[in-house]
Formats: sequence, C-alpha cells, structure tokens
Amino acid sequence: MPRHAPAPGKSAPAFRGPVRAAAAALAAGLLVAATPSAHAAPSPGDGECEAGYVGLTFDDGPTPEYTVPLLSALRDNGVRATLFNIGEKAEKNEPLVAAEKEAGMWIANHSWSHPQLTKLPEDEIRTELERTQDLLKKITGTAPALFRPPYGNTDATVKSVAAGLGLAEIIWDVDTRDWSGKSAEEIVEEAVTVQSGEVILMHDGYPATIEAIPAIVENLRSRDLCAGTISPITGKAVKPADDGPSAP
Repeated sequence: MPRHAPAPGKSAPAFRGPVRAAAAALAAGLLVAATPSAHAAPSPGDGECEAGYVGLTFDDGPTPEYTVPLLSALRDNGVRATLFNIGEKAEKNEPLVAAEKEAGMWIANHSWSHPQLTKLPEDEIRTELERTQDLLKKITGTAPALFRPPYGNTDATVKSVAAGLGLAEIIWDVDTRDWSGKSAEEIVEEAVTVQSGEVILMHDGYPATIEAIPAIVENLRSRDLCAGTISPITGKAVKPADDGPSAP
C-alpha cells in the first residue's frame, strides 16, 4: 500500500473565485453562516447506493484557508466525509472542528503533531493519540472511534496503543496523491478507481482537491455508489447508521 508524504518545496496555489470568497468569509468571522446545519449533506434517495458505499477521507485539517471551502464543496455535492484531524491544528482552530461536526462530517484522530509514530516510544505514541482524542471529544462532545497513523506508517505497538484508547486504525485503499501537486483532473482519475467498501485518501489543504470533489461525486453516483461512514469493526465503508447532520 502506498504511503503518502507532503511534496518537498511545494506550496498550495492561491484560491480563485468562489473558493476565495469562502475563505474571506471565514476571515471575516462568518463561520457560523458558512456552515449551518440546515445545509448539511442530504441523505441518498430511494434507489441510490445499490452498488454500495465508499469512504471519502481527508487528512491533516483543520486549516484556516481550506476547511470552510472543503465543507462547502462536500455539502453542495450532497456527501459526508471522515476528517482525520491533527490535534495541534484542532487546538488552534476549534471553531473549524465544530463546523465540521455541524456540517455532518465524521471527526477522526490523526495524532497530535503528525510524527512518524513507529519511531516513537510507546508512551509518546499514547500521548499523541490520547491528547488528540481528549481535545476532539471536548470540542464535539463525541470521542472519535477512528484513527489514521500519519503517513500510514504503523506497527504492532501503534495498533496496540490505538486499540487501548478505543480507536480503530484506518488506512486507505486509494491514494489520490493530491499531496504531490496533482491537478484536479489527475486527482479525479485516481479517485474514480475506488470500489464498494473502499476508502479514498485526500487532504484538507489543497485547492485542487476541493475542485475535484464534484467530478468524484458525479462518478460515484453514475456507478450507484454513495459516500458512507467507515466501520470501526471492518475498516470498510458502509451505510451510515443515521441520517442526521451531527452524526459521530
């Protein structure tokens, strides 16, 4: 399974048009207006999802520049996703985590500082996960059930610590490689290979990823696939157990 890492020396290009406007709204303190529960992703209608469910996942948020546009794109295209948040980013951007919850997304644990967990002693691994777990529960009222190790790097110790905190480790089946500077079209080409039950890796931090969401969703619907939640038991994408905007 491929491992992901930020591309050295690459920075995300500036947003244009509607995405820039969404970012400006956040800067102006309009976060609540930008993510009302009334506009949370709708439930699929009858006859949809006959081919199953896939998991849309976004790592490395929340980010002041991109989280609101990301939530808007997901909501506008009628899908929910699992957001693997970094603890130290969540601490600096608590309103964004609350907005993720309000928009109907599932909040998950991506460690506190995004280290190579396999290179840390067990007590430091536990601190990375537990500190993030406690913060996300404080913000959202619900302790995350899912955890993704940074870079997808894991071993028996990491798995054991996560399990001890009640966390199911989730990797991915399809890496869009959006972190490598791919265009929206290239991200779509990677994402549309996903099959029922599988999990797609994307990131909160790249405008091309946000631009790719409508085409990704359109492809899923053309194949009678829906965006679902991820089972902590099987690690596979499944039908959400609820239809509400504030699901855990």
